Amino acid sequence: MPEGPHRPRRGATTIEEVARAAGVSRQTVSNALNAPRRVRPETLDRVNAAIRELGYQPDQSARSLRSGARRTLGYLAPVDDPLDPNPLMAGFLEALVDAAGAAGQRVLLFRPGQGAADPVAAIDELVAARQVDGLVLADVLHEDVRIAHAARLGVPFASFGRTGPGEPQRWVDIGNEAAMAEVVRHLAALGHRRIGYLGAAEELPWMAARRAGFLAEARRLGLSAVAVGASGAGSSGTAAAGSVVASVRALLRGPDRPTAFAAGSDLLALDVYEAVRAEGLVVGPGGVAVTGFHDTPLCRHLHPALTSVRLPLRAIATALVGRLLDQVRGETAAGEGLELPTELVVRGSSGRPG
Repeated sequence: MPEGPHRPRRGATTIEEVARAAGVSRQTVSNALNAPRRVRPETLDRVNAAIRELGYQPDQSARSLRSGARRTLGYLAPVDDPLDPNPLMAGFLEALVDAAGAAGQRVLLFRPGQGAADPVAAIDELVAARQVDGLVLADVLHEDVRIAHAARLGVPFASFGRTGPGEPQRWVDIGNEAAMAEVVRHLAALGHRRIGYLGAAEELPWMAARRAGFLAEARRLGLSAVAVGASGAGSSGTAAAGSVVASVRALLRGPDRPTAFAAGSDLLALDVYEAVRAEGLVVGPGGVAVTGFHDTPLCRHLHPALTSVRLPLRAIATALVGRLLDQVRGETAAGEGLELPTELVVRGSSGRPG
């Protein structure tokens, strides 16, 4: 006997078939499953009846990513070089776990398997695990394939690091240029007129922005400034120590040596310390001023303690969780990114020149 139009079939029933049976659009069926409050009661009854008659089984991985039922956020951890780790991200992860917990959420830490460099495959694997409501992404690059892929999948996400034009603006970040400009003003106020910047991995947008902020503010203040890079940079923005030390020592031997160096990370600042001392000079007041970036715990334990730019990691994490949960709950996502201010923490490594 032939089957009726609304009887369950052996093959997997599609959402389009449910829509036809209920006389509604595909989007209405999706709303009935994921946001029933948006659907009129009589329409919801028709959709649910069609689902029962056809034996439709929703894709639970896609559904959980929209419903918030898991109360778990996935964090796709950046893959660092084991020989060149990023010390900032440990503090960020701690802040993210705390922010998620305050919102009644957990964090599932996830990273690609050993040797798996494809971030798209990593996202697919995390979504297929059906354990998270959305994703937090970090270390975002220009035209980042993770952003495009998550948007294409319709997966809720928020990123630590700004996305490019034409991409979803679901990011939270700091003003890297403004932060480095503040460092330059600090050094100028101490009386430094010849200053150097040490950066690496200029293909990373945040490192490029720090260099640009340094040069622009030095130019505005009429300072003599030089920016140098170093090869061998890893994902954390640090560089091969030998290259850094050699670059700084060469500048310190010159006739117009800088009296201060602003480093693009705290680890780069460590290498400046080494170079300064190798030239028989001192770090701090009366010698060569040095500043870092990130204000990692090591800053307080150096001698002298390192002046550094502190990132508001807890505020960043809280904003990321809030933006992500807005999407999970089906609320309208913010139409633009959020830039948070940094703080320059002044310590003994920056003083007046000799």
